Formats: sequence, structure tokens, C-alpha cells
Amino acid sequence: MTEQMTLRGTLKGHNGWVTQIATTPQALVSPKPTFPPLLFPISPAPPDKTIIMWKLTRDETNYGIPQRALRGHSHFVSDVVISSDGQFALSGSWDGTLRLWDLTTGTTTRRFVGHTKDVLSVAFSSDNRQIVSGSRDKTIKLWNTLGVCKYTVQDESHSEWVSCVRFSPNSSNPIIVSCGWDKLVKVWNLANCKLKTNHIGHTGYLNTVTVSPDGSLCASGGKDGQAMLWDLNEGKHLYTLDGGDVINALCFSPNRYWLCAATGPSIKIW
Repeated sequence: MTEQMTLRGTLKGHNGWVTQIATTPQALVSPKPTFPPLLFPISPAPPDKTIIMWKLTRDETNYGIPQRALRGHSHFVSDVVISSDGQFALSGSWDGTLRLWDLTTGTTTRRFVGHTKDVLSVAFSSDNRQIVSGSRDKTIKLWNTLGVCKYTVQDESHSEWVSCVRFSPNSSNPIIVSCGWDKLVKVWNLANCKLKTNHIGHTGYLNTVTVSPDGSLCASGGKDGQAMLWDLNEGKHLYTLDGGDVINALCFSPNRYWLCAATGPSIKIW
């Protein structure tokens, strides 16, 4: 029998599509209502272009209170992530830039310029010292937190849009995982940004890739509705899970090997 999930509340504040949500690490473990999580839904519909910081409550009639709007991007905001210490947020936008935000003040501390087309995905390394971005310009860029591009991956890169990029949290196997509209999942050596593995199997464009908490697995999904699991140590395909519809986002649970998929009509957990 399939276990059912219960809707706890709805956060209302954006006037357009919500494209991404991020939460602080503390929110995943804190049971007390005095330490509510911060959420960052992103809306790409004009005139929004904002990131909203929310404070969650236990009030069933008003489950979340918008605390602050982070404004600065001149086009749709496509992605947002939060640093592991919960102090900063990183966003990517269709304006072709990344922004690093101080969550205490709500201000932009760095602006990252270099992509020639829309930025679709951004990520922090586990130590928050490096940043990676993927773009519709078909490149992957590696940055430091000062806003300096240290490397642009072009050799053996994706032949179509780079839709998602992620660091592995495993320091003994430092890699970047990416996926794109060319139906490929690519694994890159972080030390030299050279290609390690091409994972082939999807039959449609890819929207998302996620890495397990220990860095041993990654999962990918997109147009074909299949969530594919890959062994990052052995460089091979493990399983295929049927999502039943286009997969827009995937994430592993922080403390168990559960995989969550956001599809067109539903959320699925394996």
C-alpha cells in the first residue's frame, strides 16, 4: 500500500511560477517552532524576478510568513541554493549572471559575470569555497566565491543546454556531476575539470541530477519520466525507476537512501 503525504500548508507571496525551493541545513533537523526553516521559492514571471525568504510557523491558517525579498536580477530567477552554514544563498538567472546573497542583510555580496546565455543551475561545494554553474550557452563554469571564473568546461562538454550541475560531497572523490538537454549525465574531475564518465541511457532531455549524501550515487531525470541511478565510484548504471511523467526535480533524503521526485502531477518517493 502506498503511503500518503499530507499537505501542511501553502506559502503565498509570488505572482508567477515558483521554479526552485531551498532550505537551510538547520531546518532539516530542528524540531522546534522557534527555529523555523528558511525557504526560497523563485518566481520567473515578470514583474517578480525575486527570491523570497520565508519564516515557517505552526499556524495552520498561515503556515509561512515572507520575511524578505531579495531583488537584483533583471530576468527570471532559475535556480537558488543555500550554503551549508546557512549564511549565504546563491542564485542563477536568465539575465546570464549568478548572485551571492548575504542572508543576514539580504544584499548581493558578489555578482558573477561570464556566461553568454541564461544560467540554469548553480551549486556550492561542500566546503562553500567553490561554485559551479551551468548555462544555455552549453558551458559549465567553476568559480571562487570572489566571483572569479577559474575554469570553463568546453572540451567534451554538453552539446545542448546544461540544465543541472552538482558537486559531490565526498572529499575523497572530488567530482562535479552535470546533465543536459543532450540526454547525457557527465561526471567531471574537480581537480582538472576533465571528463571522467559519460552516463548514457535517457531517451529525452534531462532537467535534474542529484548526488547522494555520501557521494556514492547520483540520480538523473527529465523528459522520459525515468529516474536513473548511477554508481559514481564504479561509473555504471544501477537502477531505473519509473516516474510516470516528466521529472522536474530530484533529491535524496539527508539521512536515508530515499529518493524524491517532483513530476508534473505528483511527488514520488522511493
